Amino acid sequence: MTPKSRTARKSARVSADHRERSFDVAYRKLRELIVRGRLAPGSRVVEADIARRLEISRTPVRSALHRLQQEGYVVAYRTTRQARLAVAPLTKEDSHELYWIVGHIEGLAGRLLAQQDADSRARVVERLLAGNAELSKLAQSGGGDPSRIFDLDMGFHQVLVDSAAGPRLSAIHAAIKPQTERYWRLYASAITDQLGKSVEEHARIIEAIERGDADAAERAIQLNWQLGAERLARVIESLGERGSW
Repeated sequence: MTPKSRTARKSARVSADHRERSFDVAYRKLRELIVRGRLAPGSRVVEADIARRLEISRTPVRSALHRLQQEGYVVAYRTTRQARLAVAPLTKEDSHELYWIVGHIEGLAGRLLAQQDADSRARVVERLLAGNAELSKLAQSGGGDPSRIFDLDMGFHQVLVDSAAGPRLSAIHAAIKPQTERYWRLYASAITDQLGKSVEEHARIIEAIERGDADAAERAIQLNWQLGAERLARVIESLGERGSW
């Protein structure tokens, strides 16, 4: 290989690495804007505007939008002339599907966790009990900071996944779980008064894992998400969907 060809190959690798990093940055920043509500549900997404906002070229933004559309954060709708992109709205139907999917993913992780040896389960149970105890204190005091509640609840469920899920299951979970945060951030103030119910559901999850009952652990996790979806649906009915057109 000549020095010129080696230089060309090195340049191509550097260029490819740069494109990959630019895509990762665009994807993470754009998803964060959506999850945190800085791009409102239903709002139009314009590639050029996003590129200027993120100070990134349009090519990685285009790729990031494509991935976010595949994952459900962005949707396409058709006008009389062309298809446009918008931030996915928050609806009862979407929340039911989303919670059902996450419940089944985490349910599988809970099943795998309950099948671990007793010592491994005991270490995880200790962490789950500590997190749920903090949630219980907040429930007894009447709620508290919604952000603190969200962090504790998210931490509880993340322990379940991190303690048992393999790389594929973890990747699927990481891609879809942040979408639940969108609902939490917009409807949190109307849900925190029902925190005690979630604490009770968590306790049943912990009990099943502690005794090594894989079937019960999976069902308890799925039920936690199912009942959470029902609670959320009642709030959405009261406050209205966000971003529908």
